[in-house]
Order: sequence, then structure tokens, then C-alpha cells
Amino acid sequence: MSTAVVVGGGPNGLAAAALLAREGVQVTVLEAADEIGGGTRTAEAIVPGMLHDHCSAIHPMAVGSAFLKSLGLGQHGLEWRWPEIDCVHPLDGGDAGVLHRSVAETAAGLGADGARWRGLFAGPAAAYDELAEDIMGPLVRVPHHPLRLARFGVPTVLPATVLARAFAGEPARALFGGVAAHAFRPLHRPMSSAIGLGILTAGHRYGWPVAAGGSRAITDALAAVLVDLGGKIETGIRVQAASELPATDVTIFDLAPGAVVDILGDRLSPRITRAYRRFRHGPGAFKVDFAVEDGVPWTAVPARRAGTVHLGGAFAEIAATERDVNAGRMPERPFVLVAQQYLADPQRSVGNVHPLWAYAHVPHGYTGDATEAIIAQIERFAPGFRDRIVGTAARTTAGFAAYNANYVGGDIMTGAKTIPQLVFGPRATLDPYSVGVPGTYICSAATPPGPGAHGMCGANAAASALRHLRR
Repeated sequence: MSTAVVVGGGPNGLAAAALLAREGVQVTVLEAADEIGGGTRTAEAIVPGMLHDHCSAIHPMAVGSAFLKSLGLGQHGLEWRWPEIDCVHPLDGGDAGVLHRSVAETAAGLGADGARWRGLFAGPAAAYDELAEDIMGPLVRVPHHPLRLARFGVPTVLPATVLARAFAGEPARALFGGVAAHAFRPLHRPMSSAIGLGILTAGHRYGWPVAAGGSRAITDALAAVLVDLGGKIETGIRVQAASELPATDVTIFDLAPGAVVDILGDRLSPRITRAYRRFRHGPGAFKVDFAVEDGVPWTAVPARRAGTVHLGGAFAEIAATERDVNAGRMPERPFVLVAQQYLADPQRSVGNVHPLWAYAHVPHGYTGDATEAIIAQIERFAPGFRDRIVGTAARTTAGFAAYNANYVGGDIMTGAKTIPQLVFGPRATLDPYSVGVPGTYICSAATPPGPGAHGMCGANAAASALRHLRR
């Protein structure tokens, strides 16, 4: 029987292990922390019994993941739950862009921009399952559906600032801009539309759900599948050198590229070592969890029913703040993402006190305290919010890096999504999962298709490993 070791027990590491185990490989996962899950962990915080997701919270890319669906995670306790409204982007004055799962319903709320929204998303959303076969794997390969990918790909190469001009009204521009800002990239750069278009298209197909009981339910289900298939998970084991790895046929690292170099050392070629050392990390996240009595009094009424709320004002303001954080400057009004998972999953609350998940985009390695900036940004669109706060818990950029070593400088994307890194991952190669050592691979979110709890980086890396084993 072939054997494999997966270093890192985040969703990609667990996905890689599950695929290998399903194909008859004896797999062991080694996790440095005392708890598996990486960014998909959940715990009580602030108020006993109240559940807060640590990082990953809303899952438009995971719910439609073909690989996760193939594992039958529902039989292992994973249940998806949807809010009434997927996402709202409030504007000063009370107007808002409102994102529904339905393309038609979203378009109907965007007035004159509705036809353009339908034109941009109706076709790709309807064909998302086929499209995902190409966009959720390595981009440098012969596509399964070349014409469909080409039609989708044309607008993705545009800067978000250019694509936003397709919309006449601020609600549509800001709604698109807030989702595009998920990439943590300056919105005037080429391909800064790509991640936003991917999230919106997936969301229009599957919605923006949460995992019942917290994102840890994704971790728990993946782990249960792996164990059922004969795999093993060992926690509290930090691998720091190649000599500490057990003898095995395949090794897969769910780690940032720099950590792979630290472990493998001179086993890597000088060229690959240079590429991994040059790998760029992006801006950081500063997170604040809130316990809020009676919820958030949003001025934009639809936001009171939305699972996600983006706070950044008009599109031009979002573009300015993203430019600032990428240049190392902390904006006075940062872009803030808010999640109200309890609206779809009430078990997370305690009575009328509810968990609110929020983080701001901040410069890489930011050492300040963004708590007040986040509160002020929420208060801007929900006057009276401050008076409803029962308690808070903050996580700095350094706190993110300590929580998950892949989040260097608070970079929860595991790498800046520049064009080369978005397309190729850590280095320019036809197999972005190979580290150039036979039988050794990388499967973290530094590889295509990038961040999210979809598990596809792990599944893709495991597929490469299986091809090696079958030679």
C-alpha cells in the first residue's frame, strides 16, 4: 500500500488527505496546532455558549465545490444554511446594493443597471458547474470548456475600476466593488475583477451560506470522512525540518511557500527556492468579534436580513482604501467585512445577544489597533451600534500569524493575488502543486484556485500526487 503524509490540517490538507485515502493510500495528517481546521475553526468567545468563526465564515465557493460534494459531507454532519439575503453594501444616505442568490432578483433591485448585471452573471451562473471544472483548477492547462471559459474570462482580465464603469448607478458599482475587494488587491490593477467575478458567479449559482454550528463543521466532516477511510490525524506536531518527516511515498504541505523552503532546505533546487522565497504576501486582516444585543441597527433595512454586509462606501472610496493598504498606509475608514451568520444559524446566539464577525483590510504586518476604526465604520451605517455592544475580542495581524502560520503578516489569503501568483501560484510551472522534489507537493491557498474552504487546492495537489504514484 502506498503511503502519504500531509503536513497541515487546514481544509486543503484534509481534502488532499481524503482524496488520497479514497484512492487506497494510507494517509497521516500532521497538524502543528492542538486543533485541526486552519481557517475553518469555530469557538465560544465573549459570552459562554456564543459561537464565533475564527476566520472563514461565509462559503459561496465551498457549497458548490464538486470535490466536497463528492465526499458526502452531509452524512458526517455538515449542513448548509442560507440567510434571506446574501450580501448588502450600504451607502451613505441609506441606499444600498443588495445581492440575492437569484440573478433576476438582484437585477430587479439595481434599476437601470439590472440589464447589465443580468448580462454579466446570468449565463456564467447558469453554467457554473461546467465553468468550475476550469476555474477551480490550474489555469495553465487545456480547458474542459474552452468557449465557456473564454466568455467568462474576458471581463476577469479587466481592472475592477474599468469593469465598474459598466454600471451607471452607485449601488451596482459599490456592490461589485465590495466583492472585488475580497482579493485584497488595488482595484486599478489588471485582473483585479477576477476573484470578485468568481465569487459573484458561484454565489448566484449556490448562494452565500454558512455551515450550521460554525465553519468548524466543515473541518469536522472532512476529518470524519478521512478517518472512515482509514486515515490518521495527529495534532500538536510541528514539522520544522525534512529529517522530522517519516518515510513515505508522498508528502503534501498545506503550508505557505516560505515554510516549505524552511522544512525542505537544500532538497529544493536553487531555482525553486528562489521562487518560493520571492513569493509575495499581501495586506493583512484585523478582526473583531462582537457580542451585540438585539443585532445591528442598520439604516439600510435589507442589511438587517443579510448574511454579509460590506462597509466601504462608494466604489471610489473602496478603490482608495485598497490602494492605501497595499501601499502600507492605514486608511482612516478601512474596508470592513461584516458577517451575521446567526441570521441563518440562530444556534450561534445566546438569547437576544448575537455574534457579529468583522474584519478590516489593513497593511501587511499592521501593528496598530483597528478596533475603533471598525466600530466607527459600522456605526457610520448603523447609528446606535456602539450602544449595543456587550463585548469584543480582537485578533491583530500578528495574532492571525500566530493562529495560523500560513497567514504571514496577517495575510489570510496566503499570498498576494498578483497576476503571476493568481495564475501560477508560488512559481511559474505547468504543475503548480509540485515543489520539484519527486513525490512532494504543496496544497495551501498559495496554489490555484486560491483561498476558500472549497478544498480544491488540496484535491488538485492530491490528484498530482496520485499521477506520480501510478507511474
